[in-house]
Amino acid sequence: MKRTLVVALLTAVTGACTSAEPAAPAAGGEEQTGAPVEWVGLKSATPAGWKQVPPSNKMRAAQLVAPKVAGDADDAEVVLFELGGGGGIDANLKRQVAVFQPAAGKDKVDEKQEKTKVGPNDAVLQEVSGTFLKKAGGPFDPNAKTTPVAGYKQVYVVFETKDGVTASAWLRGPEKTVEKHKPAFVEWVRNFK
Repeated sequence: MKRTLVVALLTAVTGACTSAEPAAPAAGGEEQTGAPVEWVGLKSATPAGWKQVPPSNKMRAAQLVAPKVAGDADDAEVVLFELGGGGGIDANLKRQVAVFQPAAGKDKVDEKQEKTKVGPNDAVLQEVSGTFLKKAGGPFDPNAKTTPVAGYKQVYVVFETKDGVTASAWLRGPEKTVEKHKPAFVEWVRNFK
């Protein structure tokens, strides 16, 4: 009797667990099945395939890696920030353009902006591309070596919370890799609730 009851329960539980519908893909075809991330009191699950890694410095609230596409040398980096006194939206947008130089043959850095939402917050979504000025040793190291890296792109979102915290996130890396992950990144940040 006990054995029959245990087998019946295991069968019922196994059937219930395997009959669940798979997660619906987000825009861009990536499933929102990664780890949940908390950012300024909001939560959203990362796209499948992104890997959460320890933040490389104290300013970073979270850091992830979006895998590179064939032909690119580097993975893309996804970083979230929460800064009280972060300089506001306009200052942050200007700082992001300043870490790029124009691509070869261009006289200015490619940049575009659009309005969006992150949870209840009005936000600005910015795209910047060109030659990225990669800094080894951290953003505030006066002795850090800067290496120009051609063919980079960044998708950046910034907003201010009702508590005055400037929150921002970027997806940055080789242009093809960033283009692949851009729809998932945009959907992910818009899904923070």
